[in-house]
Amino acid sequence: MRGNSRRPRLSPSSPGVKTRRFCTHGRQRECVKQRVEIHKLRQGENLILGFSIGGGIDQDPSQNPFSEDKTDKGIYVTRVSEGGPAEIAGLQIGDKIMQVNGWDMTMVTHDQARKRLTKRSEEVVRLLVTRQSLQKAVQQSMLS
Repeated sequence: MRGNSRRPRLSPSSPGVKTRRFCTHGRQRECVKQRVEIHKLRQGENLILGFSIGGGIDQDPSQNPFSEDKTDKGIYVTRVSEGGPAEIAGLQIGDKIMQVNGWDMTMVTHDQARKRLTKRSEEVVRLLVTRQSLQKAVQQSMLS
């Protein structure tokens, strides 16, 4: 990347930031994606992820505090439990979940997303997320 000032220099502290791609969220724009791997915590019969979600194609996007234009029906992280598996893995409030274990999450209902995340047969959940702070870091590095 050295010598080409037009290419972004990614240096966020979070590991797994590897690519920049174009996504469609009502319009084409640049998105930075990050992989997050969460190892579920076993508590008795339950497997705990340590985060909550909001959104989905069956929800009112104007009520989503993380949607920039209030039309995005994506699945967003709304809460992360302190010290829980999601926080340890680096998941943050406001992250938009694009994939869960390879499954596309861009056009799912809230219940479909919840079921995909909480499958009992999966002790590890691999997410692909977009994060506004990562996108802003890329945009700023492109300007400098």
